[in-house]
Amino acid sequence: MSSTIVLCIISLVCSTFGAELKEVFSWKQLEYNWPSSEFKEEALKTDAYIPQNNLAHGISIWKDKLFVTVPRYKPGVASSLNYIKLGSEKSAKLTPYPSWDFNFIKEETNNSLKDDSSVVSAFRSWVDGCDRLWVMDTGVANITGARKAIAKPSLVIFDLKTDKLVRRYFLKDTDIKKSSYLINIVVDVNPDMCDNAFAYMPDLGSFALIVYSFADDSSWRLKHHYFYFDPLAGQYNIGGVEFQWTDGIFGIGLSKANSDGIKRVFFHAMSSTKEFEVPNNILQNETWATNTQNFNDFKFVGERGENSQASISIFDENTGVLFYTQVKKNGVACWNSKMSLKPEHTALIAHNAETLEFPNDLKIVDNTLWILSNKLPKYIYKSLDSNDVNFRIFSVPIENAIKETVCA
Repeated sequence: MSSTIVLCIISLVCSTFGAELKEVFSWKQLEYNWPSSEFKEEALKTDAYIPQNNLAHGISIWKDKLFVTVPRYKPGVASSLNYIKLGSEKSAKLTPYPSWDFNFIKEETNNSLKDDSSVVSAFRSWVDGCDRLWVMDTGVANITGARKAIAKPSLVIFDLKTDKLVRRYFLKDTDIKKSSYLINIVVDVNPDMCDNAFAYMPDLGSFALIVYSFADDSSWRLKHHYFYFDPLAGQYNIGGVEFQWTDGIFGIGLSKANSDGIKRVFFHAMSSTKEFEVPNNILQNETWATNTQNFNDFKFVGERGENSQASISIFDENTGVLFYTQVKKNGVACWNSKMSLKPEHTALIAHNAETLEFPNDLKIVDNTLWILSNKLPKYIYKSLDSNDVNFRIFSVPIENAIKETVCA
């Protein structure tokens, strides 16, 4: 029996290159720290909480808090923005952030936000180097059904030291289209210049990128051919579910700044196998970013290879490695940006059809790669089996993840 097969049997995750992931948390169904048993019973009775409709989707980490987003894809999501304490039991209950009061939204009775600290539907979040939590709130409940717009799409920013709202910014009407779908956010900031922060929000539905300037408290929308999906890369079969997606620009990875202070902003569409880049100073200049003459500032980086469709990506500044999900391969892959991008310069660092059925989010904290996997296609098109483990969060040291691969 080969060493690789043995590793697959004894490890939590089978990996071609031996990167063993540590399963930190796992759930069959999500449960919450309710204010009282009566509160929960009432939520169940009124369908404000339908356990099987709560899907762990995104993660962020700050000190001992691990944030977990639960989008309101379907009715009965109790709280969209939550956290658990690192070191908690494996199936820890979620605690709404900043409180129950600002997360518990009864869709059938509320048509507006209770407060600017309220979070309607968050897919992903981002912790910046200034101890702030940035949340992209779509403002829409029951996304896969009879959609209900409770609020306009907005950025919600919290001070993690005080758990207080820093700012809520509602996107401009010119930023969004009827087909807009905003489910990712990446923040570009120097911790020594916290007010000079920029948020990049890919709009995979209308193939655009929205940029927000914290200093100017303003936003603008960019269009480019590279934001579109590849019509030959939109067919999926994951977990036995066959479907077609036309998702455009999705994943964004920020490189380390060069000597001029400029970063490479890597990006790709979900339904694509190609990677592109643009200097961050191009995106941050509203006048030039929205000028069609900037077309050639966007560059084709390379091809990841067949069946390499990726959602989220994350860049490790210490190694120069870009990590990205591999949804059709039930895994996570890497590419060292010091090399040209082509299939032989990429490596699948972890893959498993069961535990990584749909890798959905990645974060890097303290030289450790964190991975959230779920069963999103089954959740959307069929239903989750409450007897199965449906959500997992893993961690692996970066050094171990790329050891003995081309990425090292």
